Amino acid sequence: MSFVLCKVTLASDIVRTHKVTKDELQIPSDRFISQRKNAWQRLEDLLRLLDHSSLRRLGREEVRELGRIYRRTASDLAIARAESRDPRLVNYLNSLVIRAHGRIYRADAQGGKRIRRYFTHELPQTFRRTWRYTFVAFAVFFIFAVLSFVGTKYDPEFSELVGVNPAFRELYIETKTHWWESLNKQNQIGASGIMTNNIQVTIYTFAFGALAGVGTLFYMALNGANIASVLALTYKAGFGNDLVTFMVAHGVIELSCIFIAGGAGLLIGSAMIMPGDLTRGDALRTRGMEAVRLMLGVALLLVVAGIIEGFISPAPIDARIKYSIAAITGLALYGYLLFVGHEPPPEESK
Repeated sequence: MSFVLCKVTLASDIVRTHKVTKDELQIPSDRFISQRKNAWQRLEDLLRLLDHSSLRRLGREEVRELGRIYRRTASDLAIARAESRDPRLVNYLNSLVIRAHGRIYRADAQGGKRIRRYFTHELPQTFRRTWRYTFVAFAVFFIFAVLSFVGTKYDPEFSELVGVNPAFRELYIETKTHWWESLNKQNQIGASGIMTNNIQVTIYTFAFGALAGVGTLFYMALNGANIASVLALTYKAGFGNDLVTFMVAHGVIELSCIFIAGGAGLLIGSAMIMPGDLTRGDALRTRGMEAVRLMLGVALLLVVAGIIEGFISPAPIDARIKYSIAAITGLALYGYLLFVGHEPPPEESK
């Protein structure tokens, strides 16, 4: 029960931040420290208790005290940043607030409850909070895909500009070879290889965000152009519909993973060049956590995409079944991401 009270009380600091008054901003540094140091020490004592225990083991009054001192210290940090010229004080308070925040908001995430909460709330909520970054990644992919498709349809040699090997055209396109059908002969090996390749692509898409986001944008553009160019070559050769029929079943999930990973990479890049009101370090920590939540979901979705691509996509079954699988997986995925987790978690709603 004390844990529930803590979550209800502490969650309110998001919408009910302590207002710093003009008088507080004018307190001399020495006097400010002497007035507040006992509270900071008490917060450190409570955090040390939590290092060897959990939030649920604290008493009711200790939980209330932890929430009160945490909010007060967060306010002190704002004052110190605005008025103090002592970077040691700012760094100390910043570290203390981050430690307290981490202990408070992760304390309930243990074992199965943590996993359940991630899937029922954290992943879909994070996707909705960061959808603009995902949309930018999708837009870049789409724009370069359209340009590449049109360019390759007009001139097949354009495909070389976006990384399509000329030998690929000679071996598979000009001979109208269904190269993807070989996966049907060894599904287990194919599925494993596909998962590895898909994970590698999404990791690159995400990791290149560290290059101020430019790397992610480049990789999204390159992937969109490359895929569209191959499609254009097959359509020009007369068997494009066959390739689309192969791609469609797994493509909805796989492409969605690439877009989400691109959005996660842009989160990292934006923290470096547009931290907003936060320091770059704080922005990287905050948006980095959002990006990690997204990438954990992407990793699991890629397993599903790899299984479909290894076992269903190359199978000689009716094309309508593959298109139906694409529609079902797409509706399920985006229905989950857009509509699940709007209500508060059970422990916060009590």
